[in-house]
Amino acid sequence: MRLHRLTVTAFGPFAGSETVDFDALAAGGLFLLRGATGAGKSSVLDAVCFALYGETPNARRANRLRSDHADPRRLTQVELELTLGGRRLQITRLPEQRRPKKVGTGTTVERPQTLLREWAADAGDGAPGWRPVSKSHQEAGEEIHRLIGMSREQFCQVVLLPQGDFARFLKGDSEERGKLLRRLFDTERYGHVEAWLADRRRTQETAVQAGRRRLRDLASKAEQAAGPGAEPAGAWVPAEDGDADLAAGLLGWAAILRSGAAEQLAVAEAALAGAEAAQRTAQHEREGAEELAGRQRRHREALAEAERLAGFEPAAARDRQRLAAAQEAVGVESALRLRENAAEALGRARETERRRREALARADLGEHLPAGAGAGAAELAEAELRLRAEVVRLEAARAEERRCAELAREQLSLTAERRGAEERAEEAEDWLAEFDGELARLEERQELARTASARVEQLDGRRAELTTRLGAARERDGLRAEIAAAEPRVAELRTAALDAREFSLDLRDRRLAGMAAELARQLRSGEACRVCGSAEHPAPAEAADGGRVSAEDEERAGRAQAAAEQLWAEADRSLTALRVREATATGAAGPEGTDVLARSLAELEQDHRTALQQAEALGRLGREIARLSQDRARRLDELNEARERAAVLTDRLQLLDDEQRTLTAKVAAARGTAASVADRAGTLGRLAEAVAAVAASARATAEARGRLGEAEEELGKAAATAGFPDAGAALAVLLPREERDRLEARLAQHRAESAAVRHELALPELAEAAARPPVDLPAAAAALTAATDRLGRAHAARSAAQERCAALAAIGRGLGELAAELAPALERYGRINRLAALAAGTSTENRLRMRLESYVLAARLEQVAAAASDRLVRMSGGRYTLIHSDDRGTGNKRSGLALRVVDAWTGTERDTATLSGGESFFASLSLALGLADVVTDEAGGMPLDTLFIDEGFGTLDEQSLEEVMDVLDGLRERDRAVGIVSHVADLRSRIPAQLLVRKGRHGSTLALAGREDA
Repeated sequence: MRLHRLTVTAFGPFAGSETVDFDALAAGGLFLLRGATGAGKSSVLDAVCFALYGETPNARRANRLRSDHADPRRLTQVELELTLGGRRLQITRLPEQRRPKKVGTGTTVERPQTLLREWAADAGDGAPGWRPVSKSHQEAGEEIHRLIGMSREQFCQVVLLPQGDFARFLKGDSEERGKLLRRLFDTERYGHVEAWLADRRRTQETAVQAGRRRLRDLASKAEQAAGPGAEPAGAWVPAEDGDADLAAGLLGWAAILRSGAAEQLAVAEAALAGAEAAQRTAQHEREGAEELAGRQRRHREALAEAERLAGFEPAAARDRQRLAAAQEAVGVESALRLRENAAEALGRARETERRRREALARADLGEHLPAGAGAGAAELAEAELRLRAEVVRLEAARAEERRCAELAREQLSLTAERRGAEERAEEAEDWLAEFDGELARLEERQELARTASARVEQLDGRRAELTTRLGAARERDGLRAEIAAAEPRVAELRTAALDAREFSLDLRDRRLAGMAAELARQLRSGEACRVCGSAEHPAPAEAADGGRVSAEDEERAGRAQAAAEQLWAEADRSLTALRVREATATGAAGPEGTDVLARSLAELEQDHRTALQQAEALGRLGREIARLSQDRARRLDELNEARERAAVLTDRLQLLDDEQRTLTAKVAAARGTAASVADRAGTLGRLAEAVAAVAASARATAEARGRLGEAEEELGKAAATAGFPDAGAALAVLLPREERDRLEARLAQHRAESAAVRHELALPELAEAAARPPVDLPAAAAALTAATDRLGRAHAARSAAQERCAALAAIGRGLGELAAELAPALERYGRINRLAALAAGTSTENRLRMRLESYVLAARLEQVAAAASDRLVRMSGGRYTLIHSDDRGTGNKRSGLALRVVDAWTGTERDTATLSGGESFFASLSLALGLADVVTDEAGGMPLDTLFIDEGFGTLDEQSLEEVMDVLDGLRERDRAVGIVSHVADLRSRIPAQLLVRKGRHGSTLALAGREDA
């Protein structure tokens, strides 16, 4: 990388445009960048870094890129021409900054810009020139970073060599060196490896601990399943989780528990067999006792039942006699029931005929039945036929009557529809009569709204202007108040600065006078003067009044003068800025006062609101006019349609009226005196039904009378056949069927119960049981209960033993599976734990206690030390060499990044902190140059043809300065340009090419200076 040209505009302390021609400046390979403190030497380096990376090396100056001295209309810009990777590039960057608005007053934010161009033999028009590469911040940054191969931090350490940082790097501890080396060599990935290993170790440790907890849980379950009398776990299971024999101990203890559980199961099964035999014996004895007690009870119950049946025998004999007489009279029962049914049917028929004749007598029979309600069946039948024929004739008249009703309804509907059509036509005519007046009114309002809309646009411009002027007037008033408050302060500071300057000059004069008087006191007559060499002393100086003034007094007065002048200058700049802003605000506000502008703006706002309200109705009025025109066309259509419909309905009503008159005459003849034909037909139909019902009742009464006679004759025949003198005697002994069935069932039950008792008393086993003594059932039941309880306890013991064996077997299988599963996890944990401890530097195998990242940085530091020693040997006249040390730090500090210096004169190693100021500069510069070489190689070997070295030369004596210059000349021999930033006056005579930075009241400037300008 070689720099060719740098142009800065309104950047840092530079108010205008300043250009540095590095090709001319670095023609000899070595150039000096000098200037007063605060002039802007470092700003030149900041501009180079900003052009390349869009950022400055110093974070505190990152927000102060724009020059406070620059014209507000001049934009801050940095342009750098350089060669990267054999390509001639031009980089132009503008930071984000505020600038005056192009239209109106105030400022706006100018967005940052980046332009990357490349010199090409054909720029597009056939001639050589700059060809655009990119205008994107990201694309340009990525391309530049790819060509340089270094980050901003690496570039600032390698190309802009800050001696102060490397002095701290030289004498600092391992932590401080590590911070710088991490930034330069990007060893963060090794830190990620350490973190990954630590995370994997924690993960594996969690898995192992979980497995050990599961082993402990299974051991607790095994101990709980084995019971209180089992083998204790203390002798088999180690107390510490880390013991490798935990799984083996648990497996052995589980086997002991399973063996004990199997023995307990065998004992429980033997006890269960004995309990089952005892329970079977007690069960048999209980069953025998219950059987004997049952036989004795049956015998007692049979004797009691025989005694009860003997007492019921007389009543049974009487029931048998009643049942025999009733069974003889059963043949008369059916004939008697037929006679009773026939008599009841005759009574019902007579009652029905009576009710129907009474109802017929209340009806208006007229000519239809001359004999009246007492007519015979034949007359009633003829009257029914006549009535039904009349009903059939009236059906045709009923259809004509319904048509008359339909015509009346249709006439009403059509009349209402014709009235509606006439009303719609009238309403349309009224609306059309008012149309012209409404249209004229809306068009007038629309014209007023158009005028108001044009006025709103005019008022908008005037309102924006007044708003801007009012804001400027308020800003002007505020600035005038600030100026009035600041002017006394500036005057006060000016007086103080002039007083401090007068006092400082007075002290300087007094000191010079005092120095002359001191020399005059040392003069001796005849001796040469040490100032002029004359042996004659005609007018020796005398001491001034006020005492002697020391250099410290003069220096303090100078500092006080500088501080007072700086305060005055800052206050004066602030006051000038306020006056400039006040003048700008006054020009923008005009001659009117704030109150006048505020009142004018309020009046204008009121006019604007009024006009805006009127203008807002423009669109609505246009829509209303369009809607009114549409309504007119619709109303015309409605008027024509309503008139046509009314004419059609009038013709239809005339036709319906003619038909209505014809049908009304026919219906009136058929209806007679009835309200309607339907009513007359209904009356005749109901009369025909009543006549038919009376005729049917008369026929039913005659039939019932005949059946009753037949039933009485049959009843007499049945009584004679059964042996009774008449029907009354049979009826006296006859019993209902339910009573006969009840007597038969009671007698059959008596016979069955007597036979069963005789059979029960005849059984020999019951007689034998009755002869034996009573059975003691509670004693047998108690013996069986005791045997059953014993059997239940034996079953429970056997079940518990089986469950214990099954649980211990399952736990044993789980322990075996878990031990097999945990073995590889333990192996992995041991391996990852060892690697993580080695990488973290905490393992005893890591004797240097170096972390992995520190180990990599140590290798880089060893390369840096070797490269630095090549130059340090030359600078120190072969005396000093830098070496990297792996010695451990004191206390808990780790090793790996220590530096030692070897003194060839004494043959000893010592700490770099013991070097003197000049020696420290040698070592720091050597480290900076060596680090630049190593970082360049690390970044891909991009040659760095331009370097800058910042300060540190003031600590060297004449010989040391010569040796350092020889080393820098060696850099120049490799076609490398080296810029030195220094205040050392001796360098001005040694380095012909110089870039002079001059500071002034209106900003700093750059100029090329030769040795004669020093």
